Amino acid sequence: MALIDRFIVEFDTALRSVVGGAHAHRGTPGSEASSVTALDPSEREHAAGLMRVNHVGEVCAQALYQSQKLVARNPEIAQMLDHSAQEEMDHLAWCETRLQELGSHTSYLNPIWYAGSFAIGLVAGLAGDRWSLGFVAETEKQVENHLESHLKKLPEEDYRSRAIVDQMRIDEIEHGQAAISAGGSPLPESVKKIMQFMSTIMTSTAYKI
Repeated sequence: MALIDRFIVEFDTALRSVVGGAHAHRGTPGSEASSVTALDPSEREHAAGLMRVNHVGEVCAQALYQSQKLVARNPEIAQMLDHSAQEEMDHLAWCETRLQELGSHTSYLNPIWYAGSFAIGLVAGLAGDRWSLGFVAETEKQVENHLESHLKKLPEEDYRSRAIVDQMRIDEIEHGQAAISAGGSPLPESVKKIMQFMSTIMTSTAYKI
């Protein structure tokens, strides 16, 4: 792909991540269930808050994968990152659609989430492919735990949101395992704790804003 074509594709991805309009290549999980379930107003608001957090996570994932692809030394690793990013784009579209169905909105802070994650991914990528892959693996592990907690928090009747979150969880596990298999190095515990702290700030903020 020519440099200008690659720039256009990556810019389009960034734009869709921040302002919306992501396209999924796979059908939305839970599409057989009614999009409007018997949720009372408080349950609907709670489900929307959780799905907004999940959407922000996917905005961050796009930024991380984009920046890490840019500086990957090994073309095969860049290709692996691109494949994972494409599946993460499905997640982004699914969450966006579900938020619309719930009568809610994506985070107003998406440009900030994207810019911050892009910078972090760039640093991880510049540290070398082994550390970049290790960062991916740890990120996906923390996201997996986060999604598992959402499966417990979502209303039992919200089958559509639960199906989306569960498929996202399955994909994140695969992405993490792929990063490890490609040679990712375990991150220091101090870095893992910093990542957890930043994730806590992001989730608590995105739930409301």
